[in-house]
Amino acid sequence: MNYEQARFNMIEQQIRPWEVLDSQVLSLLALVKREDFLPPALRAMAFSDMEIPLGTKPGQCMLAPKVEARILQDLAVQKHEKVLEIGAGSGYMAALLAHRAQQVITMEIDPDLAQLARNNLKKSGVYNAEVRTGDGAAKLDQAVTGSDPLAGHFDVIVLSGSVAEVPPALLAMLKPGGRLSAIVGDEPVMRATLVTHVGNGAFRTTQAWDTVAPRLLNFREPSKFNF
Repeated sequence: MNYEQARFNMIEQQIRPWEVLDSQVLSLLALVKREDFLPPALRAMAFSDMEIPLGTKPGQCMLAPKVEARILQDLAVQKHEKVLEIGAGSGYMAALLAHRAQQVITMEIDPDLAQLARNNLKKSGVYNAEVRTGDGAAKLDQAVTGSDPLAGHFDVIVLSGSVAEVPPALLAMLKPGGRLSAIVGDEPVMRATLVTHVGNGAFRTTQAWDTVAPRLLNFREPSKFNF
């Protein structure tokens, strides 16, 4: 397989038409080898316009290339910024973020995937991304109370999967000017949601595009009543 041609086609035929036009993002997608973040048996699927399963549990996947690219463009990560990702998967999104940020901490609930992400990042020469094994949802309350190492403020937070609603605990972890990206809602239509901390505890929310993504594990679902 000609990986370079497949990568070019992915960028030109999938990602550009999805309004990803930031030249820095497009250059980064050409630089970071997506296929290197997949097991050998799945590398031929690296450039497909689809989610790629990574594990045995529901929702363990690499998001579609155009979704990852659009999230990266929306966040506009800067070199001085500290990033938290929840849902490391194989480490690909963390690698993209790390090329633009000062530091990335990425959480992965599945120990096998966490180790895969560590190995992939090391092989790709990415040393400013740290993979932590743990339940990102369970650590939120601890982070807010200051009883967890994740306590503190981040410039950027990325949820690499969907949630029913944005947890307030995550918003409390954003610095003024910080941004959070999440895919929010229920199938068949979810909204890509960008929340910006505009200062003084106030937030601005935009939902510029629709997509769907598997649920992140263990995040709260709102109560549903049947009448």
